[in-house]
Formats: sequence, structure tokens, C-alpha cells
Amino acid sequence: MVSVDAILLAGGRASRLGGATKPLLRVRGRTLLRTGVDAVRAVGARRVVVVAPVLDETLEVTWAREDPPFGGPVAAIVAALVHVDADEVFVLACDLPTAGPAMALLADPVPEGADGACLDDGRRQWLIGRYRTAALRAAASGVPEGGRDASVRALLGGLRVEPVAADPALTRDIDTWEDLREAAPEGPPRT
Repeated sequence: MVSVDAILLAGGRASRLGGATKPLLRVRGRTLLRTGVDAVRAVGARRVVVVAPVLDETLEVTWAREDPPFGGPVAAIVAALVHVDADEVFVLACDLPTAGPAMALLADPVPEGADGACLDDGRRQWLIGRYRTAALRAAASGVPEGGRDASVRALLGGLRVEPVAADPALTRDIDTWEDLREAAPEGPPRT
């Protein structure tokens, strides 16, 4: 049986949202952060590591932070890996209102001969993926400055990552207020 943990990336600046705390935005009555946590737990994550300041004390997760903060997703992944001890690890950005059905596509272990799998809606969605922990650690060891300001492609581009076909509607994240209105047509955004 393959064990799996999860890394949720929730500590960005949300500059296109005027600095709002994006993971606490609500879509259909739930925060994006809780949606992400529930999604990875539903597909078997034992330990969930959220890279952000503590945003919700009611969640049973491990909180981690890159040092210094706001170093980007690669620095966040590097910071979280010290808390991961499973064979495989989900990596998920916490701005995905469809995290449940998206992660369901990654419920199976990484295919034989691959280092990981990620959703592909016409382009690779690296931050909606499942990776072998050892391969991710090896890739992380090769990025300078703990991954600060590194591109996700610099971390994952050298790995053998299998694409998992996904409808673009399933990978549409929340980057702007318009994105939030489209994802949550029931009313004004709440944090």
C-alpha cells in the first residue's frame, strides 16, 4: 500500500486580489483552504502540510512557512517537504474551488516508471499533482536558495511527470475578483 501526504500552497500575496487572504475566500459556503484540505483527505492524504501563516486553527493540519515568506511555490514546497514522510505527496495550490473533483483524478498511485502525475488541460498544471516524495526531494535539492523565486518548471521540469487529461473548467483557479464572481455566483465575496 502506497502512503501519501499532501502539501497545500496557501501563503501567496494575492496581489491581483489586492492582498486579500485568498485561501479564506469562500466559494459555495466553504473557504478555498478547507476545500483543498477536504479534497486531499478524500483521496487518502494522511498528513496535510499547509504552507502559510496559521489561517484556520480548527483545521487538523501541520503549518509550515518558507523563510523568508513569499518565496514562491518552489520555496513553499521545499519548506513543506521536511514534514512529509509518505511514499508520495500531493501538491495543491489552495486557490482551486474544484479541488475535490480535480484531486479525484489523482487518487491512484503514481504510474510505474514515472516520478509523478499532474493534471493537464492543454498545459501542465504542476500545482495540481501527485509526486513520488523521493523524486521531489531529489529535485528540490538541486534548486538554489531553497527554491526562493524559482519557477515551478525549474523544480518539476526534469521529472518524468505523466499528464492526466482534465477539462479546463476543473483547473480554473481564483486569481482575480472576476474569477471569484464566476466561481461563486451566489453573491459578494466573503473572507
